[in-house]
Amino acid sequence: MLIQIRAPIIRQVFEKVAYEQWSGRKLYHWLKFEIHFTTRYGKPLALSNIYRMLQRPFYHGVYEYPEESGHWYTGKHKPIITKELFDKVQEQLNRDQIVRENREFAFTKMITCGLCGSGVTAQEKYKKQKNGNVHRYIYYGCTWAKDLNCKCGYLREDALIESLINLIDKIDLNELGLKNKFHDEVMRYNRFQRNVLKRPGNEKSESDIDLRVYAKYILKEGSMVEKRELLSCLRSRLIFKDKALTLEKAENIDSRTA
Repeated sequence: MLIQIRAPIIRQVFEKVAYEQWSGRKLYHWLKFEIHFTTRYGKPLALSNIYRMLQRPFYHGVYEYPEESGHWYTGKHKPIITKELFDKVQEQLNRDQIVRENREFAFTKMITCGLCGSGVTAQEKYKKQKNGNVHRYIYYGCTWAKDLNCKCGYLREDALIESLINLIDKIDLNELGLKNKFHDEVMRYNRFQRNVLKRPGNEKSESDIDLRVYAKYILKEGSMVEKRELLSCLRSRLIFKDKALTLEKAENIDSRTA
């Protein structure tokens, strides 16, 4: 049977998820570009097909008929994997889903890939140093939603922030769209000086504070919410391309990726 010929690769797919915590996208690239594994019709497996494969009990010897009927049968085919391996993969898939739903990053959904027009997502990496310390890094890259073969690459969060700071120096202040928020912040500061610290003489006017300096401070020291609010004020779209950020009018990229 064809399924038995393909069985060693299918088994590896399950093992890489269960024991090496591979993601669906990593499996996709491995199957397509490294071992050139295809469907029976000679086409690369789509990402959705990979996830469907990982969730099919058929591979450990049982099947449901009709689907979603609750009636399960033991197949006559030889199982490719054990029930234990299948269950371990389901646990990993569920864990990955929970992590994706609960983990938040400062700049996701705020930036567009300049090559394919997909969104930009983030992932954490941990690197152990020679002295034993473990450092956490956040990398941003294309989601591949519109092109699974996009070569946009990745940019570490600290480099992304520096790229944003460089943009702040170059753009027109009106582009920041921050004046209302900036006014509210100055008023809040003055209320704090008057009512809490009882120092009315220390109040500031908006002309005392540089809007660019304020924006840079938010990027470097602000909370995740403050950073997202800052970027949401921009009147143009942030584009990630060639490991740098640029500003582009929304209609320009829409016409390019349509």
